[in-house]
Amino acid sequence: MIHVEHLTKTYGSTRAVDDLSFAVRPGIVTGFLGPNGAGKSTTMRMILGLDRPTSGRATVNGKVLADHPAPLTQIGSLLEAKAIHPKRSARNHLRALAATTGIGARRVDEVLEIVGLAEVADRVAGGFSLGMGQRLGIASALLGDPETVMLDEPVNGLDPEGILWIRNLLKDLAAEGRTVLVSSHLMSEMALTAEQFVIIGRGRLIVDVSAAQLAAMSSGERVFVRTPSGPLLRQVLAADGVEVTNSSDVADGYEVTGLDSDSIGRRAAEAGLVLFELTPTTDTLESTFMELTQDSVQYHATSATHSNRPATTPTNTTGKAA
Repeated sequence: MIHVEHLTKTYGSTRAVDDLSFAVRPGIVTGFLGPNGAGKSTTMRMILGLDRPTSGRATVNGKVLADHPAPLTQIGSLLEAKAIHPKRSARNHLRALAATTGIGARRVDEVLEIVGLAEVADRVAGGFSLGMGQRLGIASALLGDPETVMLDEPVNGLDPEGILWIRNLLKDLAAEGRTVLVSSHLMSEMALTAEQFVIIGRGRLIVDVSAAQLAAMSSGERVFVRTPSGPLLRQVLAADGVEVTNSSDVADGYEVTGLDSDSIGRRAAEAGLVLFELTPTTDTLESTFMELTQDSVQYHATSATHSNRPATTPTNTTGKAA
């Protein structure tokens, strides 16, 4: 189990983590989410004792990790898959880690089989692809057969088969009663994997809720409507609590909230309004996440087509204005 209690970390005038508290329970997969710069990596480093908290503390299975005599048996982690000696084979990389805790060669072979690297175990790890490096990092996390597993972006670089494998692996580890904490930006995958969500922004806790509770926080059901008569659609549906917004993806598409598809269809028929499509939708984890973190995003991108960069004057080969 992981306990984070009033954890704070400052770097000069920057507060990366701000009085953060949450618990990660055994038996379920917990998703650790937040925008870039939210403090997720700093929090995970403090859990592992790699960064010293300014105040507060983080414990693993009841103790600060450094107080455990064999940390690898308490928590297995993946923060940076390429943190390996490039000239060392996958097998020898794991053997070197195992030697720090007295873990035998048999366990090294077991985890190589688990992650699918047995056939390339004697290849130099520096030549591994990103996906193979991820698998080796996960093997390192599982080496001590730990009670707690903490992974940062574990599906990064994996192919579809690998993504399915890691999803099932995480669920299996949780089913065995282990504590599993996973940080990822791949919302569609987290929606399929996690049962609990800890979401932070600007170093602070936003929510710590179950998947069902998070779904209940969404804006609710929306209906996608396609019609060549947008103004008439707005007129027909005009009522308190009904919103009609233009779709960003389809020219003649609209999203309606505050009215179900049956009512929309009935009103459209009565007004003689032509509809090409009428599809109920529900908010995804991604859209709910965006709603919850919209005030915590530090880095906003701007579309190139709407940038404030001044237009340049085309030139010909002589360098004169065309």
